[in-house]
Amino acid sequence: MPSKRRGTGRRDSEEAVTHAAAGLAESANPSRLDEIRLRAYEIYLERGERPGRELDDWLEAERQLKSDLS
Repeated sequence: MPSKRRGTGRRDSEEAVTHAAAGLAESANPSRLDEIRLRAYEIYLERGERPGRELDDWLEAERQLKSDLS
């Protein structure tokens, strides 16, 4: 049975990955999470809004923002 779309337009699996990624940074500062979330969204847009790489986008955003602090 195909996954159903929710009100946000995300498939269940995409939402689960996003929540899992957020859980990785659970102890982080809330404003830091917002920065990561925004950068991950920008990365998603830059690669043509193709779904399926949410965790990769999140981890890349973390890496980029961490290197900006160095």
